[in-house]
Amino acid sequence: MKKLLAMLLAALMLLGCCALAEAPDADLVAAAQEEGELVVYGSCEEEYLAAACQHFEELYGIKTQFQRLSTGEVPTKIEEEHGNPSADVWFGGTNNPYDDAAAKGLLDNEYVPVNAAHLSKDIYKNPDGYWYGIYTGILGFMVNKDELDRLGLAVPETWDDLLKPEYKGLIWLSNYNTAGTAKLVVNTLLQMKGHDEGIQYLVELDKNIQVYTKSGSGPSKNVGTGECVIGIGFLHDGITQIVDNGYENIQLVIPKDGTSCEIGPVAVFKGAKHPNAARLFVEYALTPECVELAAGTGSYQFLVLDNATQPQVAIDFGLDPSLVWDGYDFADAAANTSKYVEEVMNALGAAADDRFKTE
Repeated sequence: MKKLLAMLLAALMLLGCCALAEAPDADLVAAAQEEGELVVYGSCEEEYLAAACQHFEELYGIKTQFQRLSTGEVPTKIEEEHGNPSADVWFGGTNNPYDDAAAKGLLDNEYVPVNAAHLSKDIYKNPDGYWYGIYTGILGFMVNKDELDRLGLAVPETWDDLLKPEYKGLIWLSNYNTAGTAKLVVNTLLQMKGHDEGIQYLVELDKNIQVYTKSGSGPSKNVGTGECVIGIGFLHDGITQIVDNGYENIQLVIPKDGTSCEIGPVAVFKGAKHPNAARLFVEYALTPECVELAAGTGSYQFLVLDNATQPQVAIDFGLDPSLVWDGYDFADAAANTSKYVEEVMNALGAAADDRFKTE
């Protein structure tokens, strides 16, 4: 009787709320509501994370707690918990750390979400079903035009431009140990330039870096003020600073010598205490109702669902995902990110001890 009542309640809720892309299975909704709780680690911006989790709670009456952690921090935390994860589901960020977590047995792939049918390309999901994409974002440069003009410097147009001595102390990048954004930088440069040349490039780039931030969005948040003159990161974070925070002195640069894109995923942790609520959240995350919340919270990534409406501002700024380098090897990145990061840190030597603290 209790299960029947829960199923009836689930059906009424689905009729009464906004229609999802595909109505989730009533048995899954009932089982999730029986569990009654969900814990989410989010690696997107906190405003979007909060909006998504609060909306999920409103839809299903499941108490939803959330915490914002960078994509580099999450696998380390879950791995230290030895099969007893403190969260049920992981939402947003970049896909490289998700692949690393999957390889370490930290993610679950037993459930195939119905709404994954709306992913517009196969690359927007892990081939073994460990994560599913919700958005994509272009890696590039954000520059403070006023500061460059004051210094009499040109806007960098390529990755190689960033090595010029005149940019010494002007560039910010995120930390290779904590940020999925920085891990994508490693994979992109090693793939574009070749393994050894890519590592040497990052050693040379380090000479011009002023600050390594914990989070991938850290550089973008300091460009408008001029504290950071050239920030490396995702260009939709630059749009946030221009549109939402009024920093019209920021210029966005898609590197002419090529760049790559992130895929922001959602995944269930292996051993989750609330597995049905986690699976229901994945179904929810793969709906327009969830992903379209992003633009209203200042997150302007391109959406990867074929039934979602793209944020107009991303289109207006020309951040078309088709502009990225089509030679990027997602499989190589999935298999080797941890090794590549370790090799870069070893090549940096003593500098790594002083400038890449994770605490």
